[in-house]
Amino acid sequence: MNRIPRLPGNRRHAFFGALVLLAVTTSSVSAADGGPGPLGVTTVAKATMAGAKVGALFGAGDSLEGGHFCTASVVHSPRGDLIVTAAHCLSGGTMWFAPGYREGRAPYGVWKVTRTFVDDAWSGDEDEDSDVGFATLESIGGVDVEDVVEANRFVTGRATGATAVTVTGYPDSEETPITCTNKPAVLSSTQQSIDCPGFTSGTSGSPWVNADGEVVGVLGGHEQGGSTPDVSYSVVLGDEAADLYRAASGLQ
Repeated sequence: MNRIPRLPGNRRHAFFGALVLLAVTTSSVSAADGGPGPLGVTTVAKATMAGAKVGALFGAGDSLEGGHFCTASVVHSPRGDLIVTAAHCLSGGTMWFAPGYREGRAPYGVWKVTRTFVDDAWSGDEDEDSDVGFATLESIGGVDVEDVVEANRFVTGRATGATAVTVTGYPDSEETPITCTNKPAVLSSTQQSIDCPGFTSGTSGSPWVNADGEVVGVLGGHEQGGSTPDVSYSVVLGDEAADLYRAASGLQ
């Protein structure tokens, strides 16, 4: 099914009360990263420090349990405050990001989105070839999100399918992230696909990360990520995505 986010504020649970109780923590997760396992198999993602770079997006009024509508991940920037997701996840309204979220808990804090960045081709005509977006996050007590969970690198120009990638995301019906490793395939000059079962609504924005810690795709694009849960899509990250990253990072 299409991974289209619910409009923020459509739940009646108290979200902001939970924010007051959450504190930023720099404690690491003791579990070591496991290997990717067999290709094309989806499993529950382990709670690791590497996995903490990926988190869930919440809207204003949503609860920490069951309120997430999209996925995002921390990418390196000079200010240390940047996440990447699908452009169709950034539909307006107040949003919050919880890295490493699972089972109603946000061990690395909940971070308020302060500004969003999408290309003009998306904001105008919702061009599927522009379905990549960035957002900056408010610091907490002078600490930025990258200081807490570190970051992957956002990289453009990588050949589709050159290496396997790991896709990690949050189905909106689950409270733990899922992950799958496989080789992307060429759909067109501007779109790439990956066969990974179970990536349903809520996984839009999931990063496609190669073995070098590079984000080389973002779940979205064609059919806003896919019309079935077993095949997902991403924009081929090229010059447009590179320009958008530079603007969001304050590099231009």
